[in-house]
Amino acid sequence: MATYLDFEYKIKFIQEDIISAQVRHDEVALQSLQENLDKEVSKIFNNLSPFQKLQLARHTDRPYALDYINLLMRDKYEIHGDRHFRDDAAILCYIGYIGNEKVMVIGEQKGRGTKNKIKRNFGMPHPEGYRKALRAAKLAEKFNIPVLMLIDTPGAYPGIGAEERNQSEAIARNLLELSELKTPTISVVIGEGGSGGALAIGVADKFAMMRYSVFSVISPEGCSAILWNDPAKAEAATNAMKITSEDLKELDLIDDIIAEPLIGAHRDRDGAAAAIGEYFLEELTKLRAMSEEERMEARYKKLTGVGAYSE
Repeated sequence: MATYLDFEYKIKFIQEDIISAQVRHDEVALQSLQENLDKEVSKIFNNLSPFQKLQLARHTDRPYALDYINLLMRDKYEIHGDRHFRDDAAILCYIGYIGNEKVMVIGEQKGRGTKNKIKRNFGMPHPEGYRKALRAAKLAEKFNIPVLMLIDTPGAYPGIGAEERNQSEAIARNLLELSELKTPTISVVIGEGGSGGALAIGVADKFAMMRYSVFSVISPEGCSAILWNDPAKAEAATNAMKITSEDLKELDLIDDIIAEPLIGAHRDRDGAAAAIGEYFLEELTKLRAMSEEERMEARYKKLTGVGAYSE
């Protein structure tokens, strides 16, 4: 059963009426209801607050990395393990084809249902997950295969075991190695991009965000707890933190915003997957038109330009 947020309930009732009209084969009512739906979607989704966009980024029906992998890839094969400790199910690595392009896809997976969420550790990777991601990226580099990284995590796992296995070193190693990777790389925030857990697979030639995704150094709840000692002020923190795709594009911290369907990826998975696929193939063509030296120089300038300002 679909889940609706508070501000989506008018859409819910119209969609239920549409289903009823389809059952009755009432084409006149169906056309009228579809027009009403389009108007309501435009009215609601063109005027979303940052906190509402955060809710959409975390929506339980929003596609996760594995959903996009299944929709986009063909002849795919999963790569397991970091060859040091174990296979971290919070990180997925698949090699296969998107269109006619052979590609390595690395994604963070949250999981659905209690059993699967525990298996995926709620999308919070351990160090071995990031080491698996790096192993897959280096394999892609060896065979000159482009890399697509799908970010969706509340953050890297902060547990004792992760710290014992050197979580911070694993993230830092990925930042270094991915910045020097010779093959073309594209990273996309598909939902929630949290802190170093997102950065660990976020260093790329092109960094983009889905329309209703967020990217932040700390969760709004954590921010409000620190600043005001009150996690309930998460909405005020969200407004102040500038974590939406539009905010980050305006601050020149990301390259592009991917126009997922206006109604949201959680209502139109196929449309959202198509938008990612089209963006990846278009940007890959542009990157391949550059020499390796030009591409590496552009990546260097982008990474070193983050945070630069003039008075």
